[in-house]
Amino acid sequence: MKKILILSCLLFTIITATAQEEFTISGKILDAGSGETLISASVYAPKASEGTTTNVYGFYSLTLPANDSLEIIFSYIGFQTMKKKIYLTADQTINIELSSGELLDEIVVSAESYKEELNSTQMSVTKLTMKEAKLLPALFGEVDIIKTLQLKPGVQSGGEGTSGVFVRGGGSDQNLFLLDEAVVYNPSHLFGFFSTFNSDAIKDVKLYKGGFPAQYGGRLSSVLDIRLNDGNRKKFSGAGGIGIIASRLTLEGPIVKDKGSFMVSGRRTYIDQITNQVNNANSDNPDAVVIPGYYFYDLNAKLNYDLGENDRVYLSGYTGRDIFNFGTDNFEIGLKWGNTTATARWNHIFNPRLFMNVTATYSAYEYEITNEFSGFSFELGSEVSDVGGSVDFTYAPNNDHAIRFGANTIYHQFGIGRLQAGNEDQSFAFSAGTDLDGVQMGVYINDEWTVSDKLSLNGGLRISGFLNDDDRPDDGVEEATDFDFNLEPRFSVKYSLEENFSLKASYTRMNQYLHLVSNSGASLPTDIWYPSTANVLPEVSDQVALGGTYVINDKWLISNEIFHKWLGNQIDFREGANLFVNDNLEREFVYGTGRSYGNEFYIERTKGKLTGWIGYTLAWSWRKFDDILNGKEFPFRNDRRHDLSVVGIYELSDKWVFSAAFVYSTGNAVSLADGFLISQDIDNAGFNTVPTYTDRNSYRIPAYHRADISVVRNFKHSWGKSDLTLSVYNVYDRRNVFFIYTDNNADELTLTSDGTNRPLELTDFPNLVNVAKQVSLFPVLPSITWNFKF
Repeated sequence: MKKILILSCLLFTIITATAQEEFTISGKILDAGSGETLISASVYAPKASEGTTTNVYGFYSLTLPANDSLEIIFSYIGFQTMKKKIYLTADQTINIELSSGELLDEIVVSAESYKEELNSTQMSVTKLTMKEAKLLPALFGEVDIIKTLQLKPGVQSGGEGTSGVFVRGGGSDQNLFLLDEAVVYNPSHLFGFFSTFNSDAIKDVKLYKGGFPAQYGGRLSSVLDIRLNDGNRKKFSGAGGIGIIASRLTLEGPIVKDKGSFMVSGRRTYIDQITNQVNNANSDNPDAVVIPGYYFYDLNAKLNYDLGENDRVYLSGYTGRDIFNFGTDNFEIGLKWGNTTATARWNHIFNPRLFMNVTATYSAYEYEITNEFSGFSFELGSEVSDVGGSVDFTYAPNNDHAIRFGANTIYHQFGIGRLQAGNEDQSFAFSAGTDLDGVQMGVYINDEWTVSDKLSLNGGLRISGFLNDDDRPDDGVEEATDFDFNLEPRFSVKYSLEENFSLKASYTRMNQYLHLVSNSGASLPTDIWYPSTANVLPEVSDQVALGGTYVINDKWLISNEIFHKWLGNQIDFREGANLFVNDNLEREFVYGTGRSYGNEFYIERTKGKLTGWIGYTLAWSWRKFDDILNGKEFPFRNDRRHDLSVVGIYELSDKWVFSAAFVYSTGNAVSLADGFLISQDIDNAGFNTVPTYTDRNSYRIPAYHRADISVVRNFKHSWGKSDLTLSVYNVYDRRNVFFIYTDNNADELTLTSDGTNRPLELTDFPNLVNVAKQVSLFPVLPSITWNFKF
């Protein structure tokens, strides 16, 4: 009897141990139509109440208790949900293909999209789908993801028509733009009116405004992470469009079906073709006005291939240029700028719980100005180029912990203010410029810990550093080989009050080792990137945020976030700074602090025929420099008290879709001349006026507002689909400020009160009037675009 009892206890122990044993399912979730991996697709086991999402490469890992009958639900926004029953007695690899069935409303976001929003500790992130962006009104019919992001809370434009980004009171250089993990330094075309990102080539877009994951570093205000399409692994396909200023074409298809694919996408404007024809037609007319020639182009390409079940390699690249030319018989000027990037990646799955990605990147940005006038010529330019590498690991020891760790390094080279000038016979020649380099590096670890069904914590630490080897000749600037490293802690917490209501908080420290040298409020192609040195300290920010997310009936998403950001080592220019052809730019810098704070409110309807959102931001942004205004705090140029956007998309039927957008924002803070100093010429022949300015950014330009509308007519053909999109930009013809300048009426003061002509005297100047004049850019602008897909 005793032996039987012992044997029974032993058997019970074995059964209990087996029941508690856990196994891991892992794999990739793909689009059944194209073979593209799906980012943030949901994997959920209802019986075990456990779930996860795919990473940016479509890989998932979920550990579950052993069971002889377990149902797994796979889902993704806009795709048909798949349910699969498995017998979990060992680790399994399960790759899933989801279909995007015709019966689904493509612009409806299902309730699955809210799970990550509610349950993740990540906050202050904005996601954007290309389907959504392509339905909204667009300037000149060109879909622009950055302009679409400007319709979200906390994201502001630089001004009328521009694609610049200013996030939570930060500067234009404090945003990190990543295209397949490679840095894009100037993400704009047409002097900032369009972004460099071709929507047809883009797969996924995420904008982080705070609570930054530990793998990101190098900028203070935001990270815009853009992933290109991998290419169709099933069949050859294409898409494109013909608009009033540009056309585009994307082609993709399998290299080997279900094992590898390619994607190539191009876009080009044809304004120059029109202006060239006009100029040629007027070539025999000496009085004809010569019209400048301008065009830009983009080219994206990507390859991927499976080396085996656990290995995939990627190769992607981008190049784009803006080219501006203007010339007459004895004068010619040209301006060229652009970006080039390349990325090589290798994904490897060690086991169901450990995933690795190794990346090598190349980035380059350059601009060049050329000028010839009466035998004299000069070239002025600047460039920055990077070679980088990184390794990232994702480790899921169990469902309560998701650990990510890795390291990265980037070697920077800077050519600053390169100048070559001379005349035709080379009797006069001049050159100048500065070469600098540096190495930026970082290591990080991050753990997302699910403490309970209600509480989740995310803790991370990034150690960043910058090595600068300053070997310039003795010019009065301290020379040094300087290495600076900094700790960047990250922390966030999520607590679920209810199944559909969660509260979140975060703290993030960031350091920035590269600085944009600019004297304007918007990013221009001639702006210069300058590294940290022994004298130029890295910029630093500390940001805290508190927010809540509430979902109503799986139809409405309501969120509100409060943030406060402190900025250190901010860089500006002293008054009268010389920005070009200056080997000692550091002498022109002044250093100070800044702060910004505010509230971002967002409400979105994502289900039904009428979808859209309302975003409102109330915010303040300040700067303070000891050498400016005697240390008095002043508003940052993009300090805007109120920022409102209202967006609506109405799907009348599968053939007709209507959309509209309205934006309103407080005007930028600017410095304007409020008076003049008057001086008399030495020979008493006349007078000169010199403007005097008020305190820095003490004026406000008028508020900015406009409304846009669009109508989309969809067509189905035997060869594919197409649509005709009509957009009207600035529908009520609001003349918003492009810039303001001041002038006076000194030229008009030639008559005295008695009507006689005589030279001006000092007593006449009480009648001098200072006048502010506004320049507007865009009136009401209709456009039409034909888009197709086959």
